[in-house]
Amino acid sequence: MTPEDPKAALTGYRVIELASERCALAGKLLADMGAEVIVVEPPGGCDTRTWEPFADDLPGLENSLHWWHYNTSKKSVMVDIETEVGAQQFQSLLATADVVIEAEPLGRLDALGLDWNQLRGDESKLIWTSITHHGRDGGDPPATDLTLLAEGGPVWSCGYDDQQLPPIRGGGNQAFHTACHYAVPAILVALMWRETSSKGQLIDVSMLGAANATTEFATLWWLNAEQEVQRQTGRHAHTRPTEWTQIRCADGRWFNTGMPPRNKREFAALRMWIEELGLVEECSHYEILKLGDQYERIGVFELDADPMAGEVFQAGRDVIEFLGQRLPAYELFIGLQERGMACGIVYSPDEMIEDPHFVERGFPVDVFYEDRDSTFTHPGAPYRFERTPWMATRAPHLGEHQTLIEELSE
Repeated sequence: MTPEDPKAALTGYRVIELASERCALAGKLLADMGAEVIVVEPPGGCDTRTWEPFADDLPGLENSLHWWHYNTSKKSVMVDIETEVGAQQFQSLLATADVVIEAEPLGRLDALGLDWNQLRGDESKLIWTSITHHGRDGGDPPATDLTLLAEGGPVWSCGYDDQQLPPIRGGGNQAFHTACHYAVPAILVALMWRETSSKGQLIDVSMLGAANATTEFATLWWLNAEQEVQRQTGRHAHTRPTEWTQIRCADGRWFNTGMPPRNKREFAALRMWIEELGLVEECSHYEILKLGDQYERIGVFELDADPMAGEVFQAGRDVIEFLGQRLPAYELFIGLQERGMACGIVYSPDEMIEDPHFVERGFPVDVFYEDRDSTFTHPGAPYRFERTPWMATRAPHLGEHQTLIEELSE
């Protein structure tokens, strides 16, 4: 980005992040939006630098793809906050910061005299974001992403129709991600409030609470009716079984049919597609599908009360399966999307990022690594800012920006 280019949304804000897998995504999101995010690593570097997979399959502190992903656009300094000198360096950094993000075990920073309550001051404008197991006023048992998802509830809703099989954990650090996705909007709101109040504040994020608030129906059904939802293959967990949505298309690809047509416009669009493809004679559900023209809308919870509506609704699902038997997955996907029906191909990660729609949106982003004289593809932003562009640069080398510490001590 040149000086003439528009500034990123968070240009001018400085964020101090204490390195941790639990809060790394929050720092990344802010950094990619233009904030100066300084990740404070312990001597020897953050543990996640040693996590596989590695670039070129070569282990090393600068080769971890995990580190590359979660630390784009950040700066790195090494500080041993457990020493007197390191504690002073950390406090000097905080004096220049707008935001702090930390996910330290409860009591650690307090014991070092480096916690919010000890450093904030009466006139502090600092926004301190604490991401812990159960909030700062709760317990702090040992936890991993898996145990948070299990204890918080999402795991109960993930898996297959066969309830004899164990539930399945969602991959990709979802518990940590969920907490960070609550933390970042809270930080943005706190920054806006500070514009008029000139005051900072503590943001207290519970990873367990964030996971539980992301259980869709599960928690609400239990709290309101003491009913347990049951996990279902490729579908929302529910207190009663819903219709199967997984089909295999003509090219062998698995496909989630999602929600079939529910109103007259969608029924008509699906019927006309059958006609355009010349498949009317082959489609045994065509005549029932035509009855969909009589319904302004068919509600899912009204099917038992209106048997005919139930048959028409089922015909829509059967016709989609019929089309899947004759069309490759991508053609079925585009056809249904163009006709206003939600559906999806079961993609692998590499297939997803190569999807033409994502490519057209500019979602795959090539990030340049000058030390390798090469670019590597990263997932980009799911949003576009018209005037404050998003941008990602490579993750920092260990201690690459140590001069920031030296400048503060001069």
